[in-house]
Amino acid sequence: MYEKVYSNPDIYNIYVPLPNNPLKNLNCYVVKTPEKNLIIDTGFNLKECYDALSTGLKELDIDISKSEMFLTHMHSDHTGLAPFIMNSDSVIYISKIDYELLNSDSAEFSWDALYRKFMSEGFPKEAIENLHKSNPAEAYAPEKGFKAVTVNDGDKIKIGDYEFTCVFTPGHTPGHMCLYLESEKLMFLGDHVLFDITPNITFWTSVRDSLKDYLQSLNKVKAYDVKTALPAHRTSSKDFYLRIDEIIQHHNQRLEECLNIVKNHPGMNAYDIAGFMKWSMRGKNWQEFPMHQKWFAVGECIAHLDYLRYASKIYRRFENGIYCYYAF
Repeated sequence: MYEKVYSNPDIYNIYVPLPNNPLKNLNCYVVKTPEKNLIIDTGFNLKECYDALSTGLKELDIDISKSEMFLTHMHSDHTGLAPFIMNSDSVIYISKIDYELLNSDSAEFSWDALYRKFMSEGFPKEAIENLHKSNPAEAYAPEKGFKAVTVNDGDKIKIGDYEFTCVFTPGHTPGHMCLYLESEKLMFLGDHVLFDITPNITFWTSVRDSLKDYLQSLNKVKAYDVKTALPAHRTSSKDFYLRIDEIIQHHNQRLEECLNIVKNHPGMNAYDIAGFMKWSMRGKNWQEFPMHQKWFAVGECIAHLDYLRYASKIYRRFENGIYCYYAF
């Protein structure tokens, strides 16, 4: 299923289903011009996603040989199908940072290293072993090594008569990129700003303070003149600038919440701290959370704890193989 969401240039949204995922769909945007097309993000490396995306592209009469692709960031629901939809000689743009992480063979950035980090923050070993088998981010990723053109902040992409600018917005991932069309005051947001859910901000082994990066990136895009904002999930149901302020306020409240939990429960690990935090899970308590949702919650909790540590509000100690947190 697709719909036209903008004219001049003609922009279409192909709704790519994300099975068994609370995000429900990915918005794959297609910029269509007589000379060249641009496909933005793909969906998981999964048959249901491939069928929906390839059908939408066929219905739009998109010639892949006259198309390029832009990947906003490295997450599997955005990159999974890139090498399968595009030809071997197609141009696929992605930020240099995310591309290198996506294709890294370094043990430091491996899934095993990430799982060990979660266990050091109190995540149960048995749960990690189950996630290793079922984590969609790992299971539905693109094959390593697909060819791409890496881009940096301020780089330009020309599609027909339209020139897009790459906007570096780290936070959600270390190399997240938005794409701005200045002539139309239009921005493709990826997962940087979402309107009826809050983007997950987790820690990254290669990043000192991902939440600080994210808040700085929110203020960065706030300085752009944006009249049309196109997010990668759900709809753009609110004013762009109001939504940015809401997200900033949300994280400030989260930071206060984390700090108060650490003050009231000194020596607690991140997994247990996350259990005391408030999450939007339709009335379910922490024990009832699906394990993959606990994964996202604990990752976000750690990002907030990192921010508080580097702001000298709290500190941590490594006790019996687990990081425990204390307030100053």
